[in-house]
Amino acid sequence: MGQTTDARQLLGMKKASRSRNIWVIRLQLMKPITWIPLIWGVLCGAAASGQFQWRWDHLVAALLCMVLSGPLMAGFTQTINDFYDRDIDAINEPYRPIPSGAIPLLQVRVQVIVLLVAGLVLAWMLDRWSGHTTPTLFFLALGGSLVSILYSAPPIKLKQNGWLGNYALGASYIALPWWAGQALFGHLSWPIIGLTLVYSLAGLGIAVVNDFKSMAGDRQLGLQSLPVLLGARAASWVSAALMDGFQLLIAVVLMGLGQQLAGTVLVLLVIPQVVFQDMWLLRDPLRFDVQYQAGAQPFLVLGMLVSAVALGHSILA
Repeated sequence: MGQTTDARQLLGMKKASRSRNIWVIRLQLMKPITWIPLIWGVLCGAAASGQFQWRWDHLVAALLCMVLSGPLMAGFTQTINDFYDRDIDAINEPYRPIPSGAIPLLQVRVQVIVLLVAGLVLAWMLDRWSGHTTPTLFFLALGGSLVSILYSAPPIKLKQNGWLGNYALGASYIALPWWAGQALFGHLSWPIIGLTLVYSLAGLGIAVVNDFKSMAGDRQLGLQSLPVLLGARAASWVSAALMDGFQLLIAVVLMGLGQQLAGTVLVLLVIPQVVFQDMWLLRDPLRFDVQYQAGAQPFLVLGMLVSAVALGHSILA
């Protein structure tokens, strides 16, 4: 039991215990569990570029881009979100580092600045490695950090609006790292930008699931998350429809591009997601949110990679 609790603490998952180790606390603020889809997104972008090669310099560049998207920029996003959500967390997750008093607010501010500056510097260095005349990765990192601030900080605080906030979150976790991986090795085109923004609507469905655990605090403080706005049952149906519907739309697009096999595989990957939705999401989203995400999300991200490889082949063709 102790090892499970420690793992939850390190990963930044709910129901974690407190720690006195300042570095564990800092890591908990950065929620490493949230880095996984961004790291995967970089991999998808590299595959979609059609230019990635199994060379040591490409491997190192890809690894650094994953560090940029995951530990640095996602860590920045999660830390600044915890900073501005400390009142909500005091209700929903009082064991979190800030509401529990485990770390002073000044140190949280320092962590936010360090992560942001490190991310922007690394993005600039990757632009130099790629030979970009326009620092694409730097602008992506800068734009992503701006979205993070708009999502978490008043007066705009996008997360107050269930639709806009969740879409911003979905695009940040799917489109932005994909663009970074593709720009690092190839060319970021408008069709790819549009396609990944559509794919991000499936990510909006996953983002809705994250709001179930916060319903009590969101309702008390007036945040209009979709579970608060629609009710848990209706929001679970919206989440499932978004996640499934837009993946099926991408499958149709792939088939239209001549990638029938990839489109078929993507359709097949939606089927287990529907099964998990019936088992957990649609029955009791408040109780089974973690089980549902653990079961269904791997099929979503695997479908992203299938789509990316297919698009890479289309570019090469």
